[in-house]
Amino acid sequence: MAGYLDQYGAGEERREAIFKWLFLTALFLAVFGPLGYYVFKNHAQEGSVRNFVSLLRAKDYKSAYATWGCTDTTPCKGYDYQKFMEDWGPGANLGSLRITDSETCNAGVIVTVDKTDRQEKLWVEKNGSTLGFSPFPACPNKSPLANMIHQTVGKLRKPFLN
Repeated sequence: MAGYLDQYGAGEERREAIFKWLFLTALFLAVFGPLGYYVFKNHAQEGSVRNFVSLLRAKDYKSAYATWGCTDTTPCKGYDYQKFMEDWGPGANLGSLRITDSETCNAGVIVTVDKTDRQEKLWVEKNGSTLGFSPFPACPNKSPLANMIHQTVGKLRKPFLN
């Protein structure tokens, strides 16, 4: 026959296990939630640049030019197809194009693409994902703390860029 105090503390152990599980889950989300957001926040814009690079590798220059929002019928003002071919065409010494960095800046993202001989900073609009050359080498008016975070924590993003 079961005694009066045989079940004493059984509910407390279960409550303690639930509390421990909830605390560890909240701690995990508090640490890795913002980190995951920071690592993947520019994923769509980086995808637009990856698409552009894959079109260049496939030598589909007309489609690559169209990712800049330009066509034969409506060429980009100040950046016609001939100039595009000088920069990105077969004679441009593209080598191994790869994305090395991305930085959120106001209404767009500055994506750094390494070419064989130099780096190009591309501007990708957040809303339309059209490409262009970045008007800034780095995002202006960014706080020193934001720059420090980009330089340190931003290195975690490198494996996900290519």
